Amino acid sequence: MLQSFKVENMKILNLYACLGGNRYKWGDDHEITAVEWDEELARLYQERFPNDKVIVADAHQYLLDHYKEFDFIWSSPPCPTHSRARFARRNTTTAVFPDMKLYQEVLFLDKWFEGKYVVENVIPYYDPLIPAKKRGRHLYWTNFNLPSELNERKISIMESKDEVNKWCEFHDYNFRKYKGKQSIQKIARNLVDYKAGETILNTLMGIKTKQDITQTELFN
Repeated sequence: MLQSFKVENMKILNLYACLGGNRYKWGDDHEITAVEWDEELARLYQERFPNDKVIVADAHQYLLDHYKEFDFIWSSPPCPTHSRARFARRNTTTAVFPDMKLYQEVLFLDKWFEGKYVVENVIPYYDPLIPAKKRGRHLYWTNFNLPSELNERKISIMESKDEVNKWCEFHDYNFRKYKGKQSIQKIARNLVDYKAGETILNTLMGIKTKQDITQTELFN
């Protein structure tokens, strides 16, 4: 029966992992490798998800070197150079080129990777160079269908003395553990809502279940 057939032990690559906002509700049924450049974030990620393999490295290069080893790849490249918020401050901030690594990864995964993938980023201040699926405040490039709603929770947190406390409550994590060089508020704002991560993985598993059952029927 379709309902009882489960996809287990997928090899998942979580790139630009940060504190694992997308991964929080994925459980421990899969073999997950997380790649994060910030050593302090990597340490806290490992503390939060002790069963995952955590690697401190350049996620962009790691993807190129290791993509064949995984069944599912999630990538959340840095968003500041694409964000509408930064562009809105263009008269008071330094001009920068949009980081094209985002589109390099979308194209690479689409043409080279045989598994399933998600590339997530903010809605940019320009028309996306490659069409994507808009869900909430984010764009998703995938090679499988997404539901129209990702069950993302609504939040509006303004800068205030209580901002960090509110982010801690929203993400169910104590961001004050972080002792690195980045802004705690920035880390918290950029973390993917765990409900979106959960919905996307569940959607993927449903698709893979159907594919696996078809293969099983062919060989039985």
